[in-house]
Amino acid sequence: MKRAIGSKINLHSESDEIAKIYMECVSDILNNEKVKKLDDWEQHNHTSRLQHSINVSYYSFLICYKMGWDYRSAARAGLLHDLYFYDWRVKKALRSSHASWHPRVALDNSKKICEINKIEEDAIMKHMWPCTLVPPKYKESYILTFADKICAMFEVFTNQQKVLAAE
Repeated sequence: MKRAIGSKINLHSESDEIAKIYMECVSDILNNEKVKKLDDWEQHNHTSRLQHSINVSYYSFLICYKMGWDYRSAARAGLLHDLYFYDWRVKKALRSSHASWHPRVALDNSKKICEINKIEEDAIMKHMWPCTLVPPKYKESYILTFADKICAMFEVFTNQQKVLAAE
């Protein structure tokens, strides 16, 4: 993945300062084999789960960076917030709804591949708020929650336009 959807910035650019700072925050996660496998799972209307996670990660990072908040935690939590390996459209053996269950699965999987701080944990666990009853505790968690919703809508509607244009 070279860029977040809707962005003109090549995340692997050595000449773009924002791209360099972003990649310093997340390159270890992006290079993890389990994270790379997210590219095999569709998330929203022909957008892979990896691309969706990069989208959420990058925009959460960018907002927090511009605001002077903990952009590193926001970027890392964004990449990890949907770290699960099942098709949420067909999996029926969940203990509860996908909206409330998958953050726990993602957090457990995340802890297996890297250290998770309290902001990252909160953001991963509560990114489905208000579907989950307890609201986020940190401003970075709120940013990720809203970025997740906005990116999902953009992915669905952008890809839907491509489908309609092709018909």
